[in-house]
Amino acid sequence: MKKITKRVFLILFLFSVLFSLNAEIRMPAIFGDNMVLQQQSEAAIWGWAKANSSVRVTTSWDKRSYSARSDGQGYWKLKVKTPAAGYTPYTITISDGKAITLNNILIGEVWVCSGQSNMEMPMKGFSNQPIEGGPEAIATSRNPGIRCFTMKKASKSVPQADCEGTWEVAGPETTPDFTATGYFFGRLLNQVLDVPVGLIHTSWGGSRIEAWMTPSSIKSVIPDVQIPVTDADIKSQNGTPTVLYNGMLHPIVGYGIRGAIWYQGESNRDEPDRYVELFDKMVREWRTIWEVGEFPFYYCQIAPYNYGGGLNSAFIREAQSKGMKTTPNTGMAVLMDSDSPDCIHPPKKKYAGERLALWALAKTYGMDKIHYRSPEVQSVIMEGRVAVLTMDIPSSPGLTTHGKEVLQFQVAGDDKRFYPAKAAVDGNRIFVFSPNVEKPAAVRYCFNDTEATEIFTVEGNLPLSSFRTDNW
Repeated sequence: MKKITKRVFLILFLFSVLFSLNAEIRMPAIFGDNMVLQQQSEAAIWGWAKANSSVRVTTSWDKRSYSARSDGQGYWKLKVKTPAAGYTPYTITISDGKAITLNNILIGEVWVCSGQSNMEMPMKGFSNQPIEGGPEAIATSRNPGIRCFTMKKASKSVPQADCEGTWEVAGPETTPDFTATGYFFGRLLNQVLDVPVGLIHTSWGGSRIEAWMTPSSIKSVIPDVQIPVTDADIKSQNGTPTVLYNGMLHPIVGYGIRGAIWYQGESNRDEPDRYVELFDKMVREWRTIWEVGEFPFYYCQIAPYNYGGGLNSAFIREAQSKGMKTTPNTGMAVLMDSDSPDCIHPPKKKYAGERLALWALAKTYGMDKIHYRSPEVQSVIMEGRVAVLTMDIPSSPGLTTHGKEVLQFQVAGDDKRFYPAKAAVDGNRIFVFSPNVEKPAAVRYCFNDTEATEIFTVEGNLPLSSFRTDNW
């Protein structure tokens, strides 16, 4: 019996060795049919072949061949030059003696879409939580120029070399499963730029920002953080530090991209001060390890929602707004008009995606004449009993309340007691007054969990975020 067991083991061992010697090219999931490669770049391509073998990659757009040599484990990597974006489908052939071909490849603009459930929320909606305008958008979504790679969830204690997922071409059969925020973002880019757009969707509902960070970036903020050593050490599949970076980001790091969009923050709302540091460290670290430059990183501010306890979520919105000042080449889409105080997943994902796209069009693609960002307070002066706020936009056409009364301002004196205040809008200025405060010292607006903004820019109709002028 023991001899038979040894013989079986020997046969299996020899078979595995023989298989490895004759293994054909294997590509990571991110490289597949229907993929989009970043235009006019040196796009990285990698995979596995026979150990210590010569690998040849041929691109059909220029008939050029590139070569690399695999290492002892069969891993290889090289870069290919991509042309200008277009709708002509191409192929890439990879061979180490036995060839495989990737088909229907487009050259365009590639963006990573990451975060928690508001990025994960698909075009078909969640249970009892629809996407506003979703059915019509899905029905009219057939477009070979929009493609999405949706990564299967994976929580891991060590960085993974590969992931699960496939590239899908937009259409009524596939779009229902696309990230809604990502789809509306990509659709507007595609319409305006008239180039293919590839979306790499990697998100997990309820995830904390720490889960998307490397150990070094987390430890620079939280030195004593506990990093899991094995999968058994993972206490929270979507919250333990590094686990989603390992399972859902590391497998695609280095893939040619233009930038990233991010919708996350609800799960970190009780730690606003720390979030400012974590966000900055995460973005900078992603850029470092991606090795494609200081790519743009645009993100959504979380929307008003009744959390029913914990720290006032206006503080995390404030922390998110600081990201634009602490982290270069970033921009924030304000969603204070989401009109969803009792649902943490606002149905107006078109607002989220298209406002992110406005940032990209203006700052990444050079269309800086469009109105792309919500205003912020430029200055505040006290004129007697009136606080005068000036916003950082031109006075004409300025701000509007759409004819509605403004009810969400509060004013306090040096005693730090806030009272409801009246407000009037004129151009780019807001005049705030409370009969209960003789000498105003601080102003707050929508500074609570649920209240929606009442003030918008005339140009662009973009909402004013919640804010405070104090640091109390």
